[in-house]
Amino acid sequence: METQRVDDGIVAQFFEVLCSFLQRFLFWILSVGPIPVHISFIMDGNRRYEKTRKLEPGMGHRAGIDNFKRRPEEVRILMELLQEKIESLLKAESIVHQYGIRVHFIGNLNLLDDSVRAAAEKAMLATASNNQAVLCVCIAYTSTDEIAHASTEASRNIYTEIQSRVTDAADDDDDLVKSGPQTQEHPAINSEDITKNMYMAVAPEPDIVLRSSGETRLSNFLLWQTSNSILYSPGALWPEVGLKHLVWAVLNFQRNYSYLQKIRKQT
Repeated sequence: METQRVDDGIVAQFFEVLCSFLQRFLFWILSVGPIPVHISFIMDGNRRYEKTRKLEPGMGHRAGIDNFKRRPEEVRILMELLQEKIESLLKAESIVHQYGIRVHFIGNLNLLDDSVRAAAEKAMLATASNNQAVLCVCIAYTSTDEIAHASTEASRNIYTEIQSRVTDAADDDDDLVKSGPQTQEHPAINSEDITKNMYMAVAPEPDIVLRSSGETRLSNFLLWQTSNSILYSPGALWPEVGLKHLVWAVLNFQRNYSYLQKIRKQT
């Protein structure tokens, strides 16, 4: 019996080493081609995963996270889970500190509970000096709200600029207070003004958008930023998404890289 256990341990160790070697070899192969800078995930299928496996309410979301358009009880579970995960990021041994990841929470944070918002702000402050990678977590977020927010901020900036011009003109000549605004060309809002005021201005446009569960809809997610992105939609539910899906997404990106570069130069 003891000999059998030793043999089983040796076999398990062998396969562990083999898997580690194969993973490193796979990563080396991927590194030969162009590597995506930004990958976005639409984490779909948590509730279906929960139902198919007959899990307790909220357990499906422990491998994912969803949005606010749920029943009050489900929203409460999500907020508790979110706060738990945010607080885990603050631990010294967490992955964000191990790999130098800066965390940004994207969206209208005013919609969050006070405790969750405070935890999110604390996490962003604690990781502000990390500079190896950026993790953007979209919460209380829709793309239409983001565009409306960016448009409002851009309008305010333009208004401030116009007011500044009028004030400067008044300092030079009191008569220009009235004549200046009518004769000067007013600045107009353009797409760059919108882009730089987006919640997602902290990150480049996604190279890949991965949506789990086989759906090919963006569902009001990064509509402004994804016109030149590769959409990959594996049939796996979000909690089932693993390394193989990520590898396939990168390979698909590399296969279409030349085309993506071409259309990005045209825009």
